[in-house]
Amino acid sequence: MSDANRTGVTPVSLATVAAKAGVSIATVSRIVNGETGRASSETVARVRQAIESVGYHPNQVGRALRRRESRLVAMLAANLDNPVMAAIAASTEAALRAAGYVMILCDTHDRSDLQDDYLNAMRSQVVQGYVMVASQPSPGLSDFVARGAPMVFVSRRSPFGGGAYVGTDNVAAGADAADYLLDLGITEPAVVFPSQGSSTTRDRVKGFCDRAVLRGVPDAAICRAEAPGTSHLEIGYAAARSFAARRRWPRGAMCVSDQVAYGVHRLARESGVRVPGDCELVGIDGNPINAWLAPWLTSVAIPHPEFGPSIVDLLVSIWGGEPPREHLLPHRIAPALKPVG
Repeated sequence: MSDANRTGVTPVSLATVAAKAGVSIATVSRIVNGETGRASSETVARVRQAIESVGYHPNQVGRALRRRESRLVAMLAANLDNPVMAAIAASTEAALRAAGYVMILCDTHDRSDLQDDYLNAMRSQVVQGYVMVASQPSPGLSDFVARGAPMVFVSRRSPFGGGAYVGTDNVAAGADAADYLLDLGITEPAVVFPSQGSSTTRDRVKGFCDRAVLRGVPDAAICRAEAPGTSHLEIGYAAARSFAARRRWPRGAMCVSDQVAYGVHRLARESGVRVPGDCELVGIDGNPINAWLAPWLTSVAIPHPEFGPSIVDLLVSIWGGEPPREHLLPHRIAPALKPVG
């Protein structure tokens, strides 16, 4: 075999194999694709020997396109600059690779138009399944769901109801955050969230407020701070202005994500408010960078690096004809790191 063939610089064609074996290209093509019934055992052996001799490798992509199947799985995720999204993507890629699949990763930036552009582009790539991380309702996604495309929704449930889902119980996560603050003796807690939230953030707010009321906090005593936008960092910073404006920061607040908490913390620092100390912040996510950059933050930690195997398990079950189901992973309170000394 030549150096060029070994390195893949000059791909070996079916014609090369056919010439080596002394048969037609059509015969080589049939044998390569497993159709050996029309050739003698001697011919099959000669073709296989020629394949090995010249170093021919079938074009798997071309074969997949002809058969309308592939080993490709598309992940569409919102805002990959968020370490949480990156952790989910890395976990899923590793689990898919271990199962023999290749993942294509697309960042929708939490925009429905980009989401639809990527969905349509993946359709032409004969993608076998879709992993929708924090998806948005959109016409394209609605069409894919209606056609029964194999999809697993992650972090946010399908905006159209039903469907396979991997995530956590967000209502329970919000309730646990409320318990944490109330157990500290905070009687007038706050909650910080985006004005145009998702089902995930709405569930977290609902869980928090319902638990606080259940434990005796009047609904009117729960301070609700919100701000528009899509960047959780900016939302947290803008929403916290309502605390600064009334010159009375809450003793404790739940932020619907760790990134919202980062924004609140920045304004607190600029306002001379100590976190923790003057104000206790609880986020939700368990962002892997907290221990390094936000040791002041208590967070309801969700095991995003463990999502991958559950996502692949649900995809495989869908491919096998099973009805969609959901897999809820446990969460836990990760307290802020105590200062040393």
